[in-house]
Amino acid sequence: MKLNLKKRLVAKSGKVKSVDFHPTFSWILLGLYNGSISIYDYNTQTSVQYLEVTTSPIRCVKFMPEKNYIICGADDKKIRVYNYNTMEKVKEFEAHTDFIRSIVTHYKEPLILSSSDDNTIKLFDANNNFNLVRSYEEHKDYVMKLAVNPKDYSMFASASMDKKIKIWSFNTANSQLTLEGHLKGCGAVAFCTLADKPYLASGGDDYLVKIWDYTNKHCVFTFKDHEQNISALCF
Repeated sequence: MKLNLKKRLVAKSGKVKSVDFHPTFSWILLGLYNGSISIYDYNTQTSVQYLEVTTSPIRCVKFMPEKNYIICGADDKKIRVYNYNTMEKVKEFEAHTDFIRSIVTHYKEPLILSSSDDNTIKLFDANNNFNLVRSYEEHKDYVMKLAVNPKDYSMFASASMDKKIKIWSFNTANSQLTLEGHLKGCGAVAFCTLADKPYLASGGDDYLVKIWDYTNKHCVFTFKDHEQNISALCF
């Protein structure tokens, strides 16, 4: 199978660390290593917004369209929130004690999850001045990636350098399930969107991609053909 390049987007940075698509507009949000964020229209191939946020790398960005928000997490340990129509800052706060690696949002509620090199996951309420709702503290190493289950909005998963994949609920601080099988740290996790497939994919520094059945708590299949670390996955 050959994939053809349709659009080439150029940003003012040598490194794009994170991307997110807006669910209704033809926009792609970029988090840049130079500490800036960018919005591009991929239909017109033009820049919509560009903002220099910090001098620290921005490793994760996320649209929150129900609020018209951009959320970004940086190596300065802070989460910043902007209105993407005006690019005015809505909120800035120190969320973690180390680099912020991943940010996701609840599909229905105004809730934000972030993970960090401080080994924790934090839950914040956008309707309550972004106050901390809950901390998840079972991982023993960097928490590299988060994913919310599109078939069960109360469930999310985390991938950590402690080699473990954990499944959690938005409603309790204790994990519901731990999946173990990677030989080195895990840097990627993604839920399958098919209704009849209770599957979760994980990728690690052991060059492996694993498909898990999180209902029956076992590994369905392992892909072994990569020759370097796995840093991103998507169904």
